[in-house]
Amino acid sequence: MLTREELLKMFEVAGAIRHGHFELSSGLHSATYVQCALVLQYPRFAERLGQALAALFSDARIDAVVSPALGGLIIGTMALRRGFTLQPDQHVLVVEDVWTTGGSTQETIHVVEEVGGRVVAVGALIDRSGGEIEFPVESNALVELQIASYEPEDCPLCRQGSVAAKPGSRFARSAP
Repeated sequence: MLTREELLKMFEVAGAIRHGHFELSSGLHSATYVQCALVLQYPRFAERLGQALAALFSDARIDAVVSPALGGLIIGTMALRRGFTLQPDQHVLVVEDVWTTGGSTQETIHVVEEVGGRVVAVGALIDRSGGEIEFPVESNALVELQIASYEPEDCPLCRQGSVAAKPGSRFARSAP
């Protein structure tokens, strides 16, 4: 199993932990943004992170891994598009890159249940929620980071006149 220091070193080396003023996909603001795609672009890191995440759920029966949008895509699949299907009662692990509010993971659980799958556990590379999220199934993250986030009206960076960047995949727009 990877140590906390080894995990954070991978994110550091890849430049995946950014500092500034960001609007997260949850709508919250933060001075720190974790962009897992930057660490997952390196096969050696993606493999090690995937193995470490799988080890957290080694005792569970997992038939499929499903992930929301691009966040956990490399290590998981949301919306069951492009021919992805689940069989009734198939045991599913939902994998996310970063938890802040848990909203994307909750959405994915709903999608899986709508098509008859059974979510048996949820996992994330990073939990930045401060342990505030409760899921209806077993949940584990590789590392917890204490990163403050704020409602826009309470954001100290906004009060200083800074404008939040929107780096998340939900905000990505293709060129016309």
